[in-house]
Amino acid sequence: MATEVRNLAQRSASAAREIKELIGDAVSQVERGAQLVNQTGDTMQDIVDSVQRVTEVIGQITQSSIEQATGIEHINLAIVDMDQGTQENAALVEEAAAAASALRDQAGNLTRVTGAFRLGSTNGGSAGLLASGRQPLALER
Repeated sequence: MATEVRNLAQRSASAAREIKELIGDAVSQVERGAQLVNQTGDTMQDIVDSVQRVTEVIGQITQSSIEQATGIEHINLAIVDMDQGTQENAALVEEAAAAASALRDQAGNLTRVTGAFRLGSTNGGSAGLLASGRQPLALER
């Protein structure tokens, strides 16, 4: 019976050692699991922070795009105004050229018409012209 008790005690001691090892392994695995959970939490926080930064950058890009679109709209309006001004100036230049041509034609006609007259001096005249020392001119044909 003593042998049986000793065998039973040895088996109990052996089982206790195995249980102790299993508990130690389980504790180690739980600690490792806790570390992994902490690392996962840190990684998730890094991901959240990165997503927030990306969201901010996208917001800035959106704002810049809106500002650029507004600037381009202003530029387009200025170009339209410049185009209208250029077209108006071109029309005015054409009108001025036509007026200059008409004036040139009229000057030619006037030169031709006045070329038929001869200027000569007269003895009479108005008092104002005589007082100035100039003699009135008479047209002769």
